Amino acid sequence: MKPYLTAIAFVVGVATSIFGAEASRSAEYDYDAPEPGTYTLPIIKPAADGNVLDSTGTPLLLRDLTHGRVTVMSFIYTRCASAVACPYATGVLRQLHESSAEDPALAKGLRLVSMSFDPSTDTPRRMAEYAALADRQPSAAPWKFITTRSQADLQPILEAFGQTVDKRKNPSNPLGPLNHVLRVYLIDRDGNIRNIYSSGTLDPRLVLADVRTLLLEAGVSKQITRK
Repeated sequence: MKPYLTAIAFVVGVATSIFGAEASRSAEYDYDAPEPGTYTLPIIKPAADGNVLDSTGTPLLLRDLTHGRVTVMSFIYTRCASAVACPYATGVLRQLHESSAEDPALAKGLRLVSMSFDPSTDTPRRMAEYAALADRQPSAAPWKFITTRSQADLQPILEAFGQTVDKRKNPSNPLGPLNHVLRVYLIDRDGNIRNIYSSGTLDPRLVLADVRTLLLEAGVSKQITRK
């Protein structure tokens, strides 16, 4: 777990620098972020439902975490040590979480979800260790760390979301034992997927602009300003 936490610390620092100059370009994302509310995001498809467990081991339906707020949902596994994969996604969600602590509209209208696709290792107890990331900002938007009881519960969710995961040929690979495509999903209040970010598009500025665009669309905030 230590390599993962080290990678998170690194990418959080990168994401912090991006948020500190939200309108600025970077080497990774050399474009100007769009102004929230000046564009629309089409519905891609409904977000899938399924049986999950929260970090206390309480059974939930996934739909309970994808309705009622704008949700940014990331698939991760805690053994991932690739700084441009799960740790980066977690760093971006952490920056959204910290931003929401300073923005009542975000705190009221946003939800963050980190879902493991490695249930044999990522038990509720293990996910609770990562849920401590959210405890540092009690006034921020809720951030849920969830897993599943079994691979049988997990697989239909992965297939519905189009999240690919397979085992590496070398289970001792320093980047982690599982190979996967980075996917982060933007879900509206009605449970519809409105954007899917990959490693090439997971720009914290873009995600934040998209979240605010959906909040404006839903009328959650009359006055959402860029910081």
